[in-house]
Amino acid sequence: MVHTELEIHNLWYKFKNNTNSNWILKDINFSLKPGELIGLLGPSGCGKTTLLRLIAGFEKPNRGLIKKNGQIISQNNYLLSPERRQIGMVFQDYALFPHLNAWENVCFGITKKKQSIDRANWLLSLLGIYEYKSRYPHELSGGQSQRVALARALAPGTSLVLLDEPFCSLDVEVRARLRSELSSVLRSCSASALLVTHDPHEALAICDRVVVIRNGVIQQYATPLEMASSPSNDFIGQFVLQRNILPIHYGNHTYSTCIGELSISPNENISSNSVCMFDKKSIHIELDKNGLFTVISKEFRMNNYVYTVINSDQKISIETGMDTVLSIGDKCKVSSISGKEFFILPEKIKLNF
Repeated sequence: MVHTELEIHNLWYKFKNNTNSNWILKDINFSLKPGELIGLLGPSGCGKTTLLRLIAGFEKPNRGLIKKNGQIISQNNYLLSPERRQIGMVFQDYALFPHLNAWENVCFGITKKKQSIDRANWLLSLLGIYEYKSRYPHELSGGQSQRVALARALAPGTSLVLLDEPFCSLDVEVRARLRSELSSVLRSCSASALLVTHDPHEALAICDRVVVIRNGVIQQYATPLEMASSPSNDFIGQFVLQRNILPIHYGNHTYSTCIGELSISPNENISSNSVCMFDKKSIHIELDKNGLFTVISKEFRMNNYVYTVINSDQKISIETGMDTVLSIGDKCKVSSISGKEFFILPEKIKLNF
């Protein structure tokens, strides 16, 4: 039997003061192994932070239960208080105590003096902020404050840390650096973590597994590689993988989309609700005054351009080389590139254009 750090079983939740409201979380099930970094990914309002609050003990579930190290810590008739859960939490705004310096903030949750000195010193050094330990929160940069908040969460020797979008207010360079360091810091502390984010790139880049939530329901729980190679539905393809999604039409014994015919055998069991998913690099775009598509946005990406085009209500993003120069408002022709892969959902069929 594999030991688990955290288990979520059949969890349901809605706000208590509104009995007629819809469920915020519906039948949530997943587990966290020791040492894992798991991402909770989804659009704003999907229930990510609410789930974190339930795990921390700030809210009580309506149904289901939460276990930590095999022991029940939350269910509808029992709630272990947050301070007894031995779970660290890093809030979005860090929530450092303004009247305490960095050292005092880190030591806040530790009661034993010797343990306080040794572990606080080690964490401040590990996170590269030892020299700033006498500074107060208003004297720290965003990145330094984030490191202090993480050190404070880990200082009591907690084996589980909850991170609520800890990088969202940092500039790009600091965010990338701290994000890349997170896994090694957790490993050094023998800690597991749940990272709430709405950034698919962030979740796929650093997490061992990712829980994707939409409207309070888990859409997929998998490793980044599993998610990229076998998305469970078109929401995963579009929101997480940033792929193009087009409806498939059947007529005259052929399957097609608004960019042309698809090489699908008529014998394939394709439903009327099936969609075609493909990468930005799988299609070609060219200026054409009689084209059916119109350029509505253009982004410079250092080595390429990314154009967004529209035909009726169908939007497509296309990555091109620097030699393809179009302007917003241009009419254009869009076609698939022969040999490039596309994916049919929900049937999960991989084919080539």
